[in-house]
Amino acid sequence: MSTITHFVAQSLDGYIEGPRGEFDWPVMGPELSAYSRALGEETDAFLYGRAVWDMMSGFWPRAEEFSSDEHDLAFAPLWRDKPKYVVSRTLEKADWNTEVIGEDVAARLRALKESGTSMVMFGGADLAASLTEDGLIDDYHVFVHPVVLGGGKPAFPHGERRGLSLVESRVFDSQVVLTRYRRA
Repeated sequence: MSTITHFVAQSLDGYIEGPRGEFDWPVMGPELSAYSRALGEETDAFLYGRAVWDMMSGFWPRAEEFSSDEHDLAFAPLWRDKPKYVVSRTLEKADWNTEVIGEDVAARLRALKESGTSMVMFGGADLAASLTEDGLIDDYHVFVHPVVLGGGKPAFPHGERRGLSLVESRVFDSQVVLTRYRRA
């Protein structure tokens, strides 16, 4: 069976966005950029909740128009080509090689895993909490960025207690700390 990896950027105080929804604080240096691109290349598909999908689909299809950043220019074609799944009760269809999953989410994702499809889920605290409760997330890649937001949306908003095993920790670009855990 394949895996679902949760890739999450969070502040030192545990938030994925600031008090006013801001997401302008993650530090993307060359080492972290290379790591995230390699993870994207190695996986079969990307997985999103609706809010993150809206952010991603508003940028990556036309990233070259908005950015000259080396990371953005390298990741954009990968994002456009890779199959994507969006979990949403309200979105009916999506472009860019994307399937919307609106019902029987756990069953559909479990079937994808059983068919050999590995997925990386970027962000999406509520979806991550739901998939954790269903036992569907296998790996957690938690990137702690050098900022204290003082409030906002927590990276892990709810759910029951879960034991995890630390499989890796490292520092990227002398600023961002990865703690990587596997479901115990």
